[in-house]
Amino acid sequence: MKVLHVTPHLGGGVGKAHAALCGALTGEIEQAFVLLEEARDRRFADMIGAAGARVVIARSLGHVAELAGTADIVQFEFWNHPRLFACLARADFPAMRSVFWSHISGLSKPVIQPGLIGEAMRFVFTTEASRAIPALALLPDAARRNVAVINSGFGFANVPPRQPHGGVPRIAYLGTVDFVKMHPGFFDAIDKLEGRDMRVTVWGETDPAGEVAARARAMRHPERIHFAGHTADPAAALASADIFFYPLQADHYGTAENALVEAMSLGLVPVVMSNPAEMAIVRHGETGLVGRSIDECAAMLQTLLASPKSLKEMSANAARHIAETRTPARSAREFTALWQGLLGEPKTISDFRAVVGESPANWFLATQCLPGETWQPSKQAHPETPSKGMLAHFESAFPRDPSLSQLASVQSAALR
Repeated sequence: MKVLHVTPHLGGGVGKAHAALCGALTGEIEQAFVLLEEARDRRFADMIGAAGARVVIARSLGHVAELAGTADIVQFEFWNHPRLFACLARADFPAMRSVFWSHISGLSKPVIQPGLIGEAMRFVFTTEASRAIPALALLPDAARRNVAVINSGFGFANVPPRQPHGGVPRIAYLGTVDFVKMHPGFFDAIDKLEGRDMRVTVWGETDPAGEVAARARAMRHPERIHFAGHTADPAAALASADIFFYPLQADHYGTAENALVEAMSLGLVPVVMSNPAEMAIVRHGETGLVGRSIDECAAMLQTLLASPKSLKEMSANAARHIAETRTPARSAREFTALWQGLLGEPKTISDFRAVVGESPANWFLATQCLPGETWQPSKQAHPETPSKGMLAHFESAFPRDPSLSQLASVQSAALR
């Protein structure tokens, strides 16, 4: 079976997931990956190539369509990347068996167009929480039956049992150190904790002059926070911690939450907010604790700090739960079954252009508005860095595009 993966790139969580899956798939699966832009980080692409898959950079959209014509299955690694939307709108795809693996949840922006779910022969989410998205309610029953969920976040394998240590349990955070995802009440919760010798290690890239660092400096107990920076070895970084404090914004863009899953696989007890993606991973009172507010999270942290027995029990439960449910082998089996089932169906022509539109502005708006909705530009300034599917990202991918210039003017007016 020949499976072609069409993806903007193989960096971050998408590359990490496929690097793990390649080692778990059987030899009957012949994988190829076509990248829509030059790889900035070759680490996972090289790992995928070393596992036997073919990795190529697309010469043109015609090249992508040509490769699709030779595959049994064409899987789009889907998120709100401008290059992917250009490919869906402008590539002259032949009849094919199409699968979308969505690396965004659709629970908040970026949204997922119901038409894309309907055009795909199979649409796969990475979290059960996505089954509640508004787009699914707009689809007929037949289209909803083609929806599946296959996990893309995996724990660390062959983890040695945690060794108990004396003293105050240690708290860690690892991930995006930016209030675009991290809850701004993180430091308030740490400030509320009672006791001495409190130390919280925050792993991730941090701007010393940014809002997060300023919030930490303004704490009553700033000495409790240690910014450790980026780590290329999260297992080693988290090995000495006991509690994983991971409060995220309610509208965050995460799905599989690799950092949370990896921390739990190591036996760290998570304390998270009651957001859908986290609640799909953490079982409150069994594998971790789920708070409805920052104050609740602070109280839960205090309880764990004072209860070594509960901490030990939930630590074992968390590690066991991840080992049983979130492994590359399990996801590989689920994908193999999905692809094999699809082989019995004829290839079809999909009209993705009719869903996402003709212009870069249409493509950006397809990530912001469901059918019938009107785009409301943000009244808050966004970072200048063109990332994560923001309007600036689309502008950097399609410079001087008149349709995007019009949107940028509307956005600028909203900020004045």
